[in-house]
Amino acid sequence: MKNKHIIKLSVLILSISGLCILSCSDDFTNLQPKGSISYENFWQTEQDALEAVNSMYEHMDAEEMFSRGYFWYINASDDMITGRIKAEADNIKSFNTTGDGGYVSNMYSKSFQIIRRANDILINIPEMDLDQSIKNRYLGEAYFMRGFYYFWLAHTYGDNGPNGGIPIVTQENMNNEAGSYTRPDSVIENYSQIVEDLKMAAELLPLYTDYNNEDYGRAHKDAALAYIAKTYLYWAQYDSSKYADAVSYCDAVTNSGSGRKLIDTDNPETDYRLMHSHLNNWTSEYIWSVNSGVEEGSKLPGVMLENKGWGYYNGWGYYQPTANLYDEFEDGDPRREVTILKFGDEFQFFGETKLYQSENSLSGFQFNKYMYEYRYDNPIGTYINSNGDNPTTIYNVPLMRYAEVLLIKAEALIMQGLNGDEPLNMVRDRAGLAPIANTTIDDLKHERRVELAGEFANRHFDLVRWGDAHDVYAQPLYGRIHSDRSDPNSSYTVEIVWEARDFDPSYMHVWPIPTGAIESSGIPQNIGW
Repeated sequence: MKNKHIIKLSVLILSISGLCILSCSDDFTNLQPKGSISYENFWQTEQDALEAVNSMYEHMDAEEMFSRGYFWYINASDDMITGRIKAEADNIKSFNTTGDGGYVSNMYSKSFQIIRRANDILINIPEMDLDQSIKNRYLGEAYFMRGFYYFWLAHTYGDNGPNGGIPIVTQENMNNEAGSYTRPDSVIENYSQIVEDLKMAAELLPLYTDYNNEDYGRAHKDAALAYIAKTYLYWAQYDSSKYADAVSYCDAVTNSGSGRKLIDTDNPETDYRLMHSHLNNWTSEYIWSVNSGVEEGSKLPGVMLENKGWGYYNGWGYYQPTANLYDEFEDGDPRREVTILKFGDEFQFFGETKLYQSENSLSGFQFNKYMYEYRYDNPIGTYINSNGDNPTTIYNVPLMRYAEVLLIKAEALIMQGLNGDEPLNMVRDRAGLAPIANTTIDDLKHERRVELAGEFANRHFDLVRWGDAHDVYAQPLYGRIHSDRSDPNSSYTVEIVWEARDFDPSYMHVWPIPTGAIESSGIPQNIGW
């Protein structure tokens, strides 16, 4: 699987990919294949099992998932603006959305497609004549992928208040009558199911270091342990006892035996720059990523690249940093320049040394984290996709890094009234910054923001779960507007680039479920949307 698009089933499983559980519920129990092999006859060989398992990875790099998809909701945060004038994107950022439209309407259904595939595996593979170690790994991958996709569904759409959780569909009830699924009373039930799935995955899966190169990109033990920790962190906003569990599972990642550690050679600027590159795709810091290459993968690097790429490449120009984010960094923090390009900053692009300027950026900044692969002379076809409409690179876009595991631990310790200095200062030390004594939750919020800026760590939901979203979004977002946007050395004024927003925490703490899912399933929409 290394640097290759995951194999997909050509007959049965791809027919299931058209099923949109709870949004196309009439099709939910239709197992008739569109090819010549029946569902019952499919589960016979190890190749059948492998193809079924591989099919669960299909949507990881989909446009609607981890290329942009969920990032449209992360884009609602104070760290970035849309970057191009697009009504649908602007409405999402302004919390004026129905959950429909091409940007976000398919995340819900595609997540349930993968959950359905995981359930099929959990039903059928136990009965197959396979080597037990192979069987365990395949089942572990299914438990992980089900838990992983429910993790995103749960905190995006579910709460412990008036809305409740997201329908729980497992192998036990997956063939219930279409439209019979209901929302649990609380998202806590989802978190409990996620933890149960991920614990099963952690028991069954090998360590990443036990995989051969061709299997890099598959679910592994550390990924399961890390997402248990993050699930407990999210759960703890409703039950503070779960902070202790979050700490325990962060420690389980550290002590798993795979050698998890920060990329840290005591050269902070170089360490953080090279850590955000293909050179560290499979090293100790990257726990779970979108497996990417020059043909398929996450499009996020190209999505964030300058619109039209200064005439070299078809960058899309979205998700531009704000001055608010730039100013959050401490003076001397090398992560700022690695994370953000401002006018006049030197960078390498297509073999040339350039000074950053943009005639397109609405904020005067660009995310720099995802640009390493563009530095090479003639990178097209070797480091980046030759198709600018599918602008992937060979860098695996991170979804969970070891630095986040350390910050989850620090937060969970601080929230218990304990000392979170050690894990938080490990992250600061890698950046060459002085340690902080008796770290506070404000220290944690700062460190999490600057370390994970522009990543799928989800700044927007951090603000929601901390109860900060209302006050933060009541402030406008700023950019640097340059007098001559073709001149990297031109003067600028700091101006509002996004007006203050009225965030109502009584209902905007979750996002609306797509209308198609509501209409076909009969489950209630999130209140207020």
